[in-house]
Amino acid sequence: QVQLVESGGGLVQPGGSLRLVCTARGAITSVFSNYLMGWYRQAPGKQRDLVATISPYGEINYADSVKGRFTISRDDSRKTTTLRMNNLKSEDTAVYYCKSAAGDYEDWGQGTQVTVFS
Repeated sequence: QVQLVESGGGLVQPGGSLRLVCTARGAITSVFSNYLMGWYRQAPGKQRDLVATISPYGEINYADSVKGRFTISRDDSRKTTTLRMNNLKSEDTAVYYCKSAAGDYEDWGQGTQVTVFS
């Protein structure tokens, strides 16, 4: 059974940076490489929104609100997906979730809190 585990959240001041890492524990490398991986976030009282996705072929999609500030990448050999977040703003405060998907399959991590405060 695959378990997605996020790490790297925390407290940061506006303009600061954080790096989130999602590790697919229990995944077989050859299977993980076929997953569409993504980061989503959910602020209090709001719906869960897409932040960024990266396909098995390296195609990347970003929400407009994070373009130019966030960078998603993947390392299939390590079964990880990383979200580098620069120039963080208060509106980036949310719980960030990792998601994997392939065909009818999808799985979510438990989330990691990111708080941007001044």
